[in-house]
Amino acid sequence: MATRTPEEIRRSIESNRAELALSLGRLRGEVAEVTDWRKQIARHRREVVIGAAVAGFVIGGGIAALGGIMRRRRR
Repeated sequence: MATRTPEEIRRSIESNRAELALSLGRLRGEVAEVTDWRKQIARHRREVVIGAAVAGFVIGGGIAALGGIMRRRRR
């Protein structure tokens, strides 16, 4: 097994630190972009509107169905 000199080990550690700092900076940028919900909504406006319409239809239908069930029970 080849042994490294202390100076080689120090250079390797510094190189790894520099690479880690760059990777961390890139990751922070990507996380900030992904978690920007306003930008995501603007980018996927059509899908959001369709999803909201479907959710409203389902919730409205569920409320109407419960109202009908309650009316039938009172009779």
